Amino acid sequence: MRKLIVIVGLIWAVNSSAFAQAPQKSAGKASATSATATPSADQVLDRYVEAIGGRDAWKKLNSRVSTGTIDVPDMNLTGTIEIHEKAPNFLLHTVVFNGATFRQGFDGTRAWMDNPTDGLREETGDELADTRFDADFYHPLDLRTLYSKFSVTGTEKIGEREAYVVEATRAGGNADKLYFDTETGLVVRFVLKRHTPDGVKSFQEDLQDYREVDGIKLPFAVNQTTTDSIYILKFTEIRHNVELDDGQFAKPAAQ
Repeated sequence: MRKLIVIVGLIWAVNSSAFAQAPQKSAGKASATSATATPSADQVLDRYVEAIGGRDAWKKLNSRVSTGTIDVPDMNLTGTIEIHEKAPNFLLHTVVFNGATFRQGFDGTRAWMDNPTDGLREETGDELADTRFDADFYHPLDLRTLYSKFSVTGTEKIGEREAYVVEATRAGGNADKLYFDTETGLVVRFVLKRHTPDGVKSFQEDLQDYREVDGIKLPFAVNQTTTDSIYILKFTEIRHNVELDDGQFAKPAAQ
């Protein structure tokens, strides 16, 4: 996991735009299987940090630029995605479809969205809290701080892989589900609830094609499933410790 890749706000914006003409579709669910013995949540989380390279390797990094493609098969859309991240919690997502640009940013205090449908707006309330939560650059290391409670509920089959299912609850918030490969220790799926202008939405995120970059492991393929569509993200380049100016994450001036 690269923290959460979550582009929930952008997904909502794309679905709300003129592009969104696809039929409704339910997010896939893995069938649950019983497990006679499972590790504790602490053991699963510790193994995960080790699997992605360890705390020391992550702390050597202070910024990340990820570039790639994003496909929405149901809408016949293909575009580009670029994610800029900077410690401790600066974040900028940029998605371009057919010349239309969708952006979501967080400057450590304010979160904002800019897209062809709604123009520029600032996030508030629970939507802002979600973006701040997802913007933590060291998200994989900070899970115990970000969530207030963990529970291992068993195992489920994700494709051909068995995964431990960890229910993670945020203070005063909904529970997310994190799926950790029983063999590799890596996160292979998230089932998340996030706030949007249309209310609380569920999102499924499947992480694949982990590769080592600068001593840590990151997924280069991510499928995000909503009730509307499937978004296929494939990253072609990930660079660390890039010089990123704080100003690029700030809310743009109104046009």
